[in-house]
Amino acid sequence: MVVAAPCTAPFMAGAIGWALTQPAWAALSVFAALGLGLALPYVLVAFIPALFRRLPRPGAWMEGLRRVLAFPMYGAAAWLAWVFVEQVGADALPFLFGAAIALGFAAWAWGVGQRSARAGVPRLAALAGLLLAAPLIALGAGRSPPTTTATGQAAAAQTAAPQAAPGALPVEPWSAERVSALVADHRPVFVDFTAAWCVTCQVNERTALAGAEVAKAFKRTGAAYLKADWTRYDPRITQALSAQGRSGVPLYLVYRPGEAQPRVLPQILSEGAVVEALEGGAKG
Repeated sequence: MVVAAPCTAPFMAGAIGWALTQPAWAALSVFAALGLGLALPYVLVAFIPALFRRLPRPGAWMEGLRRVLAFPMYGAAAWLAWVFVEQVGADALPFLFGAAIALGFAAWAWGVGQRSARAGVPRLAALAGLLLAAPLIALGAGRSPPTTTATGQAAAAQTAAPQAAPGALPVEPWSAERVSALVADHRPVFVDFTAAWCVTCQVNERTALAGAEVAKAFKRTGAAYLKADWTRYDPRITQALSAQGRSGVPLYLVYRPGEAQPRVLPQILSEGAVVEALEGGAKG
């Protein structure tokens, strides 16, 4: 199944993650329902032609709308550039911007060729732009990630000094060994499986996890905040996600002394859900 859509994580991730852990009939049922929902508007228009009369007629407004919609795309490009820096470091930005300029030139030259009676030269120029962009992309993507954003090895997770998390909470790099050690020390543990490119994760960090009541709950319970940063692929984090039946982030777990299994919090967090899990409220 291929879905071309904005970020659907808050709505689809849970269903897809569950489906991937189920027998074939259950997984196919979930994907069939998703496909039906995505296709339904087009099916209705195809079978009820009268609906066409309610749709806007083609016209000059389409050209204006196309230009207006370019600005959200610029915003998306800026956000992806930030994610790129988080993954491989700021030193790769010149390669990224150089590749973007080369690709932009190639697209412009190809468009000139489409409108020209003598398309050979513009198309060769477009090809040259593509050939220039390819090594720049490879050089940029091949840069070593900054040590500050890489999820540390287990030893680093044990010894790293806590840094400021959202809401001034102290945060440590995640490792399974660190979780076990903290639980053995009778401390609650909040684990944040996140990534820079995950919009839902970033919103949760700046809203629910930045709340004053959450900070007070961490202080009252002595809970530890561990962050599993999946911005750059980490097989240990992938394995931990799979163990919870998930194929992606966000995932929030709360380990409490005396409880055999961690509590799984909703993907769209609220301050109340975090506080209740940390303080040992009834499981939902």
